[in-house]
Amino acid sequence: MSRLGWRKSTFSTGDAENCVEVAVSSGLTYLRESDAPERVLATAPAALRALLRAVKTGAVGRGAD
Repeated sequence: MSRLGWRKSTFSTGDAENCVEVAVSSGLTYLRESDAPERVLATAPAALRALLRAVKTGAVGRGAD
């Protein structure tokens, strides 16, 4: 995984260690937190798009209050 070209969000500032980083390779999208780079989640781009769409529309995300 270390050979992937990781990118931080443009919303990250300075040397913030609490960012989500993204890399794309071999048809998969990889996600990791900058403060725990050894933990990597791999997903298909379509599945990630569906999740982000659901979060943005409020279909998932809040849980029990």
